[in-house]
Amino acid sequence: MDVWGETDVGMKRRLNEDVFIVEETMGLFLVADGMGGHAAGEVASRLAAGEIIEVFRSRMNSEGDTWPEHWNVSTSATANLLVDAILSGHERVTSAVSQDANLKGMGTTVVAAVHPPMRGSLTICHVGDSRAYRLRGEELTLLTQDHSWVHEQVAAGFLTEEAARSHPLKNVVTQALGGSSQPRVDILDTEIEDGDLFLLCSDGLNSMLTDSEIAAAMMEDLPLDGLTQKLIILANERGGNDNITVVLLRPVPTECGEEPFE
Repeated sequence: MDVWGETDVGMKRRLNEDVFIVEETMGLFLVADGMGGHAAGEVASRLAAGEIIEVFRSRMNSEGDTWPEHWNVSTSATANLLVDAILSGHERVTSAVSQDANLKGMGTTVVAAVHPPMRGSLTICHVGDSRAYRLRGEELTLLTQDHSWVHEQVAAGFLTEEAARSHPLKNVVTQALGGSSQPRVDILDTEIEDGDLFLLCSDGLNSMLTDSEIAAAMMEDLPLDGLTQKLIILANERGGNDNITVVLLRPVPTECGEEPFE
């Protein structure tokens, strides 16, 4: 993968509670959007991201081919590893809250993607309202569904997409790492085609820009760092009401004959 990521505090916030991680050796890419304010959101996103990376690395490298009983046989081994790592991130955040009353109420969203070496697929998992998109040709597809109150209202037909964008409860998530109950981790295993461009982002991007505006920016003839900066600049020009984090992934075709990751 060619990868580039950036994060920006935006125009209205004093702290940046977003975090992104790019681990090219493992093919693991992540965006987390902390919640809680007064630095607690920043703590949550960093604790969760660090735990996810470490757990995924340790279990990916562990020997043995026996699937744990709790694994979902309908999804890939990569997806199950990533779900386990994300749930461990949730436990890390809840443990920190239990040990420090000043951190009560903190939590974080997460969207993570794994590209197993020598595989033509991408595994995406998410909790909360951080998103994954795929640009294929001129068509932008949202690959995740927000775990948020407004999304549930839109899905039920009670709100339009336009009304949801400006609704006072648009930032209320229904699933997060660090909550009182174990979060639901949504999973997608998707095939990669030549020319695909994937985007992981915090809601500071898509709350400022429409999907059509995101697609238009991603289609510009720029290197990944230029596209990333373009998206952040556009979000800030629209108001920059929240922290903005963008990670772009572009698959690189290879003819190497190495064995794929199992």
